[in-house]
Amino acid sequence: MISREVQLKRRPVGSPVPEDFAMAEREVPAPGAGEVQVRNLFMAIDPAMRGRMDDAKSYVPPFQLDAAMEGPAIGEVIASSDSGFAPGDLVFSRLGWREAFTAPADALQLRDGSELPPQSWLGFAGVTGLTAYAGLLHIGRLTPGDVVFVSAASGGVGSLVCQMAKIKGHKVIGAAGGEHKAAFLRDVLQLDGVIDYKAEDNLTKALAREVKAIGASGIDLYFDNVGGDHLHAAIALANPFARMAICGMISQYNAAGAVTPPRNLTQIMTKRLELKGFIATDHMDLEQHFLADMKAWHKAGLLKQADTVREGIDNAVGAFLGLFDGSNLGRTLVRLG
Repeated sequence: MISREVQLKRRPVGSPVPEDFAMAEREVPAPGAGEVQVRNLFMAIDPAMRGRMDDAKSYVPPFQLDAAMEGPAIGEVIASSDSGFAPGDLVFSRLGWREAFTAPADALQLRDGSELPPQSWLGFAGVTGLTAYAGLLHIGRLTPGDVVFVSAASGGVGSLVCQMAKIKGHKVIGAAGGEHKAAFLRDVLQLDGVIDYKAEDNLTKALAREVKAIGASGIDLYFDNVGGDHLHAAIALANPFARMAICGMISQYNAAGAVTPPRNLTQIMTKRLELKGFIATDHMDLEQHFLADMKAWHKAGLLKQADTVREGIDNAVGAFLGLFDGSNLGRTLVRLG
């Protein structure tokens, strides 16, 4: 079997461009003892993958040059030499960015294809959902009466944070870039306040306007996917003792030089704010409760998905670049099979 894969050819400087990547073909070997051969059905694309393109120390190793990149994928077992897997099984792996592969059985996790569509395991039922769940409920410690502000609210994680907070009865203000994304937050997710940051001269003033419009004194919980001026605005409008779950910094991922931090950090002290960064995989102990809640909310029709799905591995790089130019809505997936 021949599989195509996307490789990192050079490390981007600033924003990635198509020339940083290359397509290659590989022969996929038959599985040896304890190995499984898989054809990928979908792969997911995340902004955090940008960090792995730099040769810098982080919580995960950088991508290697001239080698297939990695990322979440859901696939179907084609052949197996391990008793734990059989042809037709649905499996999750970190071996995206390729059409097919053979890997040790311990690189795979079985997933139930009878209850949920396959791509759900890369969205609300996968690490994306767990990120939203852990950040909102455990890092942010969502409390009755909290006013919640979410940046990148139309993205895969942000849109789930908004929906979870609404399901639990909270007022939610979401920020996103572009009228089509603002319309999604307003008309589909039915948030209490919506900011199209691309249409605003001052994000702090825009957040103050939305806070006032819902009759609140400030925000109590901020879920940060962006950093930069969004974090500045959240600090400025935070009530005393507000909590901030720091999930991502997409405003800084492509920075080639120094970035400007929020200019009001003193308020963290004077307002006694709590800011905490987190990584979803540190919270796998929540998985059982998380899946039970997500399946129940899905069954009740309370979760609305807005995946951006690109067709074929030829469009995988374009899908990744779309994360940074604002063209993608919701979770970004590539259909591979």
